[in-house]
Amino acid sequence: MAEIAAGGKSGKVVIKNIGLLLSGDIDKPILDADTIVVNDGLIVAVGKEKDCDLEGAVTVIDAKKTCVAPGLIDSHVHPVFGDWTPRQGQLGWIDSTMHGGVTTMISAGEVHLPGRPKDIVGLKALAITAQRAFDNFRPGGVKVLAGAPVIEKGMVESDFKELAEAGVGLLGEVGLGSVKAGYEAKEMVAWARKYGIQSTIHTGGPSIPGSGLIDKDVVLEADADVIGHINGGHTSLPEAHVCELCEKSSRAIEIVHNGNEKVAIAAAKAALELKCPHRVILGTDGPAGSGVQPLGILRMVAMLSSIANIPAELVFCFATGNTAKIRKLNCGLVEVGRAADFVFMDRAQHSPAPGLLESVQLGDIPGVGMVMIDGIVRCGRSRNTPPATEIPVVVSGAH
Repeated sequence: MAEIAAGGKSGKVVIKNIGLLLSGDIDKPILDADTIVVNDGLIVAVGKEKDCDLEGAVTVIDAKKTCVAPGLIDSHVHPVFGDWTPRQGQLGWIDSTMHGGVTTMISAGEVHLPGRPKDIVGLKALAITAQRAFDNFRPGGVKVLAGAPVIEKGMVESDFKELAEAGVGLLGEVGLGSVKAGYEAKEMVAWARKYGIQSTIHTGGPSIPGSGLIDKDVVLEADADVIGHINGGHTSLPEAHVCELCEKSSRAIEIVHNGNEKVAIAAAKAALELKCPHRVILGTDGPAGSGVQPLGILRMVAMLSSIANIPAELVFCFATGNTAKIRKLNCGLVEVGRAADFVFMDRAQHSPAPGLLESVQLGDIPGVGMVMIDGIVRCGRSRNTPPATEIPVVVSGAH
């Protein structure tokens, strides 16, 4: 159920007979290729089978003409420790989400830890501990980027320097702690940015005790790198204010499952109208009061594609390459040198659509047939999605 990060290498892996290859790159979402070659967890070739070196593969996978896409990235989660969430008293939620095609998760703060320290020494200690713990321990093989401190009044520039030097690269949601004024947040966000720490701001009404309303003016003044759950977590700002944020800010537009769905659609449409779809990224904002959503990212893709009428191949980029570029991750794109993190999908059995993309455009969740992380198969047919029409087969080798 859980993998130590320093596990074995994949060796040479060949994935052939791919029916549809999604790139994750919103400028070219579909690749004219049917084969991927991996070596020790990294992509070394993408192209036609006849043009690729297939010799000496430790593992060969026949994709059976299914779709291969970059592993999905959940841009907004609230882990604690291990594969456990006290918010819902649930074990195994990260592994379960991997069965929904998610290979990377990004913490927006370990805010559900019982007795979470709010003094400056304690919050720094928690962030460093969480970063170290998830760097060493990967439930289901999922890469959990954790250690995201919630900033509090009294923090000074040296605190951010210390956190960065210790390996912390994220801030928890600005606004979940005592720092709620725009001018205070702006100063701390700037300090974080100076030392290479990426920031996310809570947007909308309060979510947990101690949080509060963060309105559009605070979001604009704070100028965090990511407009966290722009569609509310759970309660959204007025739709007009959300569209104003899309227009007046140049930062990432994060849309989440545990938010206002009507406003999620409005935000996605606003980004398209403003010709900045590359800014849209997806998260679940789970675990939360709404629970854990193992298929949350796939559900977001299906919803935005079907109801907002956005081509499915573009929406998959919101959940992969867009997030990878904004978060500066070496995954999320099918290109040489990137991590070999893939989700193999096909239309769900008995979907009325002729193919995967058409089924998503109709609002159906695809069936996951396999998930690979760092070139290693982490699961076969998903236990959580509807069964895929076709599933890939490991022809030789096994992990």
